[in-house]
Amino acid sequence: MFGMPFGLVVETLVAVLLATTIGYCVILNQRLKRLHADRGELRKMVTDLVGATTLANAAIQELKSTARESETILVARLEEAEKFGLELANHVTAGHQIMDKLAKITSAARATTPMDDRFAEPNKVQSALDQLSMRPRIRGNAA
Repeated sequence: MFGMPFGLVVETLVAVLLATTIGYCVILNQRLKRLHADRGELRKMVTDLVGATTLANAAIQELKSTARESETILVARLEEAEKFGLELANHVTAGHQIMDKLAKITSAARATTPMDDRFAEPNKVQSALDQLSMRPRIRGNAA
């Protein structure tokens, strides 16, 4: 062939392939070491993730419980507010009725008694004169 024995070419070719295989094995070994190192970190990450998930589930359950309690309290307060609202509406209606009655009473009182006569003090002198003027008439009629 090219002046080299065929056995030497095959031996050289096998040596090159063997060197390439050894180089590839070295690279593969390094990658496997990194993978094993990452495997520990991956386990730690999975453990942390499981812990965080457990904690999140507990927090969600607590939030659900708090929401139920809040709903119960809110419903009770709304019912109480509705009762107070009805009671207040009844009081307002009763107040309007009382105000209407008072307005009717005062308008009737104003219609029957003039304002000046109600607040004026009785004139004692005038009443005495009126009584005296009525007396002689009574005597004159009797005589």
